[in-house]
Amino acid sequence: MSEITNALSTAKKRLLAVFDEASFSEIDAFAKSADGEIEAAAGYGTVNGIPAYAFSQEPSVSGGAISFAQCAKIKKIYSLAAKTGCPVIGIYDSNGVKLKEGFEALTAYGEIVKASASVSGVVPQISVIAGACLGTSALVANMADVVIAVKDADFYVTAPSEITAEASAAEGTVDILAEDFSAAAEKVKDIISLLPANNLDFPPVFDCGEISDADLSALKGMDLINALGSNSVELKKAYAENVTTALAVIGGMPVGFAVFGGEPLCPACAYKTEAFVKLCDAFNLPIITVVDANGFIREKENQMLVAATKLTSAYASATCPKISLITGNAIGAAYITLAGRASNADLAFAWDSAVVSPLETESAVAFLFSERLAAGESREALEAEYKETLGSPFTAAASGALDDVFTPQETAAKLIAALEILSGKRETTIPRKHSVK
Repeated sequence: MSEITNALSTAKKRLLAVFDEASFSEIDAFAKSADGEIEAAAGYGTVNGIPAYAFSQEPSVSGGAISFAQCAKIKKIYSLAAKTGCPVIGIYDSNGVKLKEGFEALTAYGEIVKASASVSGVVPQISVIAGACLGTSALVANMADVVIAVKDADFYVTAPSEITAEASAAEGTVDILAEDFSAAAEKVKDIISLLPANNLDFPPVFDCGEISDADLSALKGMDLINALGSNSVELKKAYAENVTTALAVIGGMPVGFAVFGGEPLCPACAYKTEAFVKLCDAFNLPIITVVDANGFIREKENQMLVAATKLTSAYASATCPKISLITGNAIGAAYITLAGRASNADLAFAWDSAVVSPLETESAVAFLFSERLAAGESREALEAEYKETLGSPFTAAASGALDDVFTPQETAAKLIAALEILSGKRETTIPRKHSVK
């Protein structure tokens, strides 16, 4: 008994770090591979009071090599999670498949892929890359809703590779980069607390707190999110920095924030936001899109088209509550994709200083006021006139494109009221397997 306990010390310590104190119960503790080794620990317990299942690979036993027995243990975790509607946490630290078991282990691993795919969007899945996660392991780990990696971890699908966890975070493969496993475990707890246990469950409820009336006009990104809400967890921080995606609590309700930073949308921004929208929609979390975007970038035309199509489709097909808030510019196709009520938003708002226009202000002035420019009128004066008239959010609201226009100080109160009225949203879609794009 003591030998088994010692052999699994690293895996068990990691599981105990994730679960609430004295809540963890191990399953299949004595299940061994063909050569008598136990390369993983698995079980269930509560994480911040929420029931969850988890498994953890043991690097000190054959480098955490994946055997048929280990696959069976992990598959049981997924089976129980599917039956009970509880989140799954996977802690990865393995050098790959146990070669002695060959295709038997590979076949078993294929069953894990299938098990993970079958509960995708049904229960939250969180992967923690604690050490080595290579080949098929990386593929399975990356199928999770959120991927957390320790800075010195190895995470790549084709070995050998020089790609670091930090590089993976910069490329958007890793959602959260942690200094060490302890920090990674805390992020797991934060995320579990913000998501419902499954796609049919209600999101958790938090204390409402005071409603801020601060002037938010100078804030962007996480500063704006933290001013509006609390308990925030940013995802894909190092990737596509012109858009900030984060889970947070506002008015006691967990929501997803996508905050655009004022530049034209690039393909990476679109891919990042698409993934985030799908995560929120899968678990019916409201999405608050804060729009400040000057259209799409002019480079990488075909890549931009594909990325923008995927993002537009994700927003348009999402059935969770959707609120858009234009804080700066909503120009051209960026308005349709991110803020257009006709294509995605249940409620569309704007600050009184925003600009809503089919063209950038300079181009619109050159097109509409060409004769006045030729007559010598000041371009700056004409641009100011355009923003106050045709590009004004009040003009957009008058045409029915916006539901309300207000000052930055009113933002929190307006968003909370909108979230409350949309909390009972039910939207029926046409029966289908899934969208194609």
